[in-house]
Amino acid sequence: MIYLDHAATTPLRDEVRDAWLEAQGIVGNASSVHAAGQGARRVLEEARESFAASVRAEPIEVVFTSGGTESIGLALQGLWRRRADGRDTIVLPDGEHHAALDTVSWLESREAARIAPVALDAVGRIRDDAFRDALADAAVATALVAANETGTVNDAARLADAAARAGVPLHLDAVAALGRTPVDFAAWRGDAPAGSGLVAMSASGHKIGAPVGTGALVVSRTARIEPLLHGGGQQRGIRAGTQDVAGAVALARAAELAEQERTAESARLEGLRAGLVSALARRLPRAVVLGDPDRHLPSTVHVLLPGADGESVLFLLDQQGISVSTGSACQAGVAEPSHVVMALGYSAAEARQVVRISMGRDTTAADLVALENALVDAYERLSG
Repeated sequence: MIYLDHAATTPLRDEVRDAWLEAQGIVGNASSVHAAGQGARRVLEEARESFAASVRAEPIEVVFTSGGTESIGLALQGLWRRRADGRDTIVLPDGEHHAALDTVSWLESREAARIAPVALDAVGRIRDDAFRDALADAAVATALVAANETGTVNDAARLADAAARAGVPLHLDAVAALGRTPVDFAAWRGDAPAGSGLVAMSASGHKIGAPVGTGALVVSRTARIEPLLHGGGQQRGIRAGTQDVAGAVALARAAELAEQERTAESARLEGLRAGLVSALARRLPRAVVLGDPDRHLPSTVHVLLPGADGESVLFLLDQQGISVSTGSACQAGVAEPSHVVMALGYSAAEARQVVRISMGRDTTAADLVALENALVDAYERLSG
């Protein structure tokens, strides 16, 4: 099998699995005061310190969660419920992940939030001018550090600065970015006063080789976020509940390894990506590679194949033992046209004609040659 869907989930790393299993043997609740509990607490806090170092944050700012979806939901709902009086607008760029889109939609329908959409440019970047304009009197803003479909990397520092100047709490979704492009919470947070600028940043473990069910929300030390769960007051009262020591250890180890390898691995993947893009341009001249040609994740190629249904392409590739994604959302088993592709100006029909190829540590040049040949064959069969 050739696995090229690392943006959906990536294999559990051996080193991470070993650290996780070892930590699973720890006896004791990290909130207990006896020796066993305090031993577990020590391991937990060492993991918090390690993860904080990987994302350039302070340990006290790290709140461990069950993954990216929970982190995003906690940030957006928690910030909304602590919003300044009279503010009822959430700044929501087009093309955000469904974890953000659906949370904001719920707040709109249940708690009368208003949505201020922000357009993307032709390569999927958040428009700086539109983002700044939308911040006027907003309660909360959110933005992707890197787009999970196109791989376009936004200027997180500029977005955070705009939010700080407007005094609007900002959440950055770093789920797709972590381990693939620099993530620097402290630099993006800057010295903005409490309640303004970058407040929270979400991350997910299974995107970087940790187990499913691990993640974090990095919350500025001065921030006020309303918890979604109550009982126990753990993790600054932001997320209550017995803490998963083994999950924290695994997440921290995965982040540490990803950061150690990021520069070299990014260069390797960028080389593979460039070769694939060049081959597609030569052999499939009608194909359109979406996203920013300059500022993008080195691991992602999102391609529009005019005249070929993406789901059908996926099926034919799967028959050849090659796993990719259409890049479109799948809600309750029903494939939908990609809202991200439509945000780039394409039609709903065209938004069904996309394939996302996402590479990882185990991806080789031979894998991409096999993909290239299979993709050309599938396209010729489907497009006539």
